[in-house]
Amino acid sequence: MRNMAEISVEKQLEKMRQDWDERAKENARYYVATGNEEWTDDEFFASGERTVAEEILTDMGNICQGKKPGDMRVLEIGCGAGRVTRALAKLFGEVHAVDVSGEMVRLARQATAPFPNAFIYQNNGQDLSVVPELLFDFAFSTIVFQHIPSRRIIENYVRETSRLLRPGALFKFQVQGDSTLKTTPDDTWLGVPFSESQALDMAYRCGFENRYRHGAGEQYFWLWFFKQVPERERR
Repeated sequence: MRNMAEISVEKQLEKMRQDWDERAKENARYYVATGNEEWTDDEFFASGERTVAEEILTDMGNICQGKKPGDMRVLEIGCGAGRVTRALAKLFGEVHAVDVSGEMVRLARQATAPFPNAFIYQNNGQDLSVVPELLFDFAFSTIVFQHIPSRRIIENYVRETSRLLRPGALFKFQVQGDSTLKTTPDDTWLGVPFSESQALDMAYRCGFENRYRHGAGEQYFWLWFFKQVPERERR
């Protein structure tokens, strides 16, 4: 018999899917990037290019670790309508992206149609079982986990990302860091916050080393999780 915690997570996942499907139908681009209510195609995808310029291109040493971007396979969690996915597909050799919302996945596939190296999947909102069993060189997620109402769901994503990354690879992502916010388990917009100690503990449990972090206590709390390298491979 399933315990109450499992049932609660299932309800949260279903609400996440329903709410994001509704948001996608209402105004997908606004809910993905709230800086504009009426994005044009050019403006929307240019904003994804800016995200990559600010968070990826400024950090290529940690991300590429000597590899050529065109030779890298990357993973994106929470692709929404494909805003950042397109920009990633221009830079990296192969991009695999997931989202809980079927409506967002449909839009992301349209957005990335010109890029045969981009692969979009609808997942269940907490794991990466829909992604092929491949080794990934880098994983990225932005303005996604800040909407998730459960640390358990977020940690499961982090653990799943560790499963797919090659040893030493980086998972760069952002969580909600403002612990003064009042959140509820059924709120799929204002997600659960993380303190520095909670982030460090999650890294350890999921097989990562948290080398850097920025924005603790703020809405955009960035974390650099490097997958731990087994002792036998360090020699």
